[in-house]
Amino acid sequence: MRTRFRKRNSMENYSLHERRAGILMPIFSLPGKYGIGSFSKEAREFVHFLKKAGQSYWQILPMGPTGYGDSPYQSFSTFAGNPYFIDLDTLLSEGLLKKEELEGLSFSDLEDRVDYGKLYTLRFPVLDKAVRRFLERIEKAEGKKEKEEYQLFLEENAHWLPSYAAFMAKKMPYSSVFHEVCQFLFFRQWMALKAYANAEGIRIIGDIPIYVSMDSSDVLDHPDLFQLEAVDSSGKERSAGEKRDASSGKKEAAYRPKAVAGCPPDAFAENGQLWGNPLYDWEKQEETGYRWWIARLRHCFTLYDIVRVDHFRGFDEYYSIPYGDENAKRGHWEKGPGMKLFHAVQEALGKKEVIAEDLGYVTESVKQLVKDSGYPGMKLLEFAFDSRESGDYRPNTWTENTVCYTGTHDNQVLKDWFLEILPEDRQMAAEYTGKTVEELLSMDYVDYFIAMTLEAKSNTAIIPLQDYLHKGKEARINTPSVLGNNWSYRFLKEDFTEALAEKIRKMTEESGRLSEKAR
Repeated sequence: MRTRFRKRNSMENYSLHERRAGILMPIFSLPGKYGIGSFSKEAREFVHFLKKAGQSYWQILPMGPTGYGDSPYQSFSTFAGNPYFIDLDTLLSEGLLKKEELEGLSFSDLEDRVDYGKLYTLRFPVLDKAVRRFLERIEKAEGKKEKEEYQLFLEENAHWLPSYAAFMAKKMPYSSVFHEVCQFLFFRQWMALKAYANAEGIRIIGDIPIYVSMDSSDVLDHPDLFQLEAVDSSGKERSAGEKRDASSGKKEAAYRPKAVAGCPPDAFAENGQLWGNPLYDWEKQEETGYRWWIARLRHCFTLYDIVRVDHFRGFDEYYSIPYGDENAKRGHWEKGPGMKLFHAVQEALGKKEVIAEDLGYVTESVKQLVKDSGYPGMKLLEFAFDSRESGDYRPNTWTENTVCYTGTHDNQVLKDWFLEILPEDRQMAAEYTGKTVEELLSMDYVDYFIAMTLEAKSNTAIIPLQDYLHKGKEARINTPSVLGNNWSYRFLKEDFTEALAEKIRKMTEESGRLSEKAR
């Protein structure tokens, strides 16, 4: 029997109540020799680094396959994994690749940058060799157990994998079977890495976007769950419910959004943000019992210990922009599903650990939704000293049931943030610290602000590795609404020193956040 809620208007807090710390590090930013971070020995070395540094969490970014713009928040599938993260040395050790097949390949000209163009050209032919050997091997006696594992994987993921594989086969010169095997290899390697991290006392914080890409198998599979309208090959609108007879020779109707997602104009973006994602048809989602969302989150909680849900305020109200508009100025707010969705999720999955990304324009109703959910919201030091804001977001206002950061992947690195903010914002920060701006600039202000974040009341503190290393603007992960040079920064092996681990451990211990295994 399913567990019912004792109270329908409130959900109990989850176990993110212990005072702990972690580091934000995207998979693609890991060092390594094949052009992009992967589920490699360097990933396990990073887990060991986290343990030595007294950390409890490794927060990553979405791991889906990326398309135009290389953003992990615009994926071809919300269920699939990025084949670039498959570790080639593991395939070599498993006999799926030969050493000479990896020699002489240059996946990037720069050790600290991902070259997605080169990866697209060179990575898939290598993976194709591994897939062919895998398929040959599982048909032999020696591959019987592996074949059983593969068949089980296909069965467990039948609700999304065949359609995703067919979707990708139309985009690339590789078969559906190729894409299915790549997903098997991805998930086998990732689950092994996660198990290793968990055994070392490190929990994984995953990340999912609230929206999916229009160019995804998710939309193709479930057009009725989105605000779409059908159009014929000429672009003429058709009824979304119109039947199409494949035997008649007529082309199937394509879909286009009725409206798209984004954010309204504000002090940071005078035209707002036009994301372009299709919006959910929440009435239809509710009619299905939120089945698709439950399946999505169930999948996430097999991959991660904790899930950060991006743009959480969109569940309270979402910003709807007319399709075809060049900016977000004509958008308006529509009501989201609110607690109905999260009650349905908890009833289906039980209590799960979620971080609600509630940054940006937050109304009282958004605050109430976060409170009712019981999920910890987010606090950013880089948002704490904004002289243009009427609210008080300084660190001494942060409550325990929050996750605090110096900044996220969308923010400037801490070192350059303090140099680039408005003079009045620097003055505001200085007054809060009891120092002058000149005193802050003349001292190690980066570690000073990190310590301020760690010492806050928030139960959980996550610091981007760039900040611990005092990296400059070259290490920024993403600049929102700007195409190019995003999602590509990588760390070098020499960044991970014993001295750095000791420094992080000391700061973590001084703020009372040391992991249990490190005590």
